[in-house]
Amino acid sequence: MPEIMIPGPEGRMEARYHHSATPNAPLALVLHPNPEHGGTMNNKISYMMFQTMKERGFSVLRFNFRGVGKSQGIHDRGEGELSDAASALDWMQDLNPNAPYVWISGFNFGAWIGMQLLMRRPEIEGFISVAPPANLYDFSFLAPCPSSGLIIRGERDDIVPQEPVDKLVEKLHLQKGIDIDQRTVSGANHFFHEKTEDLMAHIHDHMNNAGNAGREVSVNVKKAA
Repeated sequence: MPEIMIPGPEGRMEARYHHSATPNAPLALVLHPNPEHGGTMNNKISYMMFQTMKERGFSVLRFNFRGVGKSQGIHDRGEGELSDAASALDWMQDLNPNAPYVWISGFNFGAWIGMQLLMRRPEIEGFISVAPPANLYDFSFLAPCPSSGLIIRGERDDIVPQEPVDKLVEKLHLQKGIDIDQRTVSGANHFFHEKTEDLMAHIHDHMNNAGNAGREVSVNVKKAA
């Protein structure tokens, strides 16, 4: 898959893009974990979420936030990265003006950024939030959360504890008109070592039951165990 450079608020951003063979396919944006801890678009979870969306027939983009890899700029602890994500979505939408809807997925820091973008972009119809760091970042901006989605973590995650994620989901469950699917991957740590296939099976299973997304399955959709 060729490297591309797309415009961002601080200059060029390094990215990978797959254009669906399906005419007017939906769009998916994948956001990587914290750059301060080595997170890049080539993180294994980010890469596999990209592949999952590709399998489902989406046109999908992953990219490096500012200051990561060949992306210009410096890390901005969230505010600038949110602008980066918005610019990446703009780029995809300019390329795909007839795309019917958007899904956003992120891992850890990327989940936090993704859910902020969700609040600003009504075309985002679903989200996948893997190990959202509710113990480290403020998620109170989700008031109300505009879209349904999946929140999932590893059973043995010692970086993102269960309790703050449970409190986040409990708060979201109080809102009407959305459905939050909370799941736990049995035996998985924060990085889902040896459990990435289980994680992707849960993502497929969630999307199979998520309305529009279920129509976009193209190959070998897996069921969660």
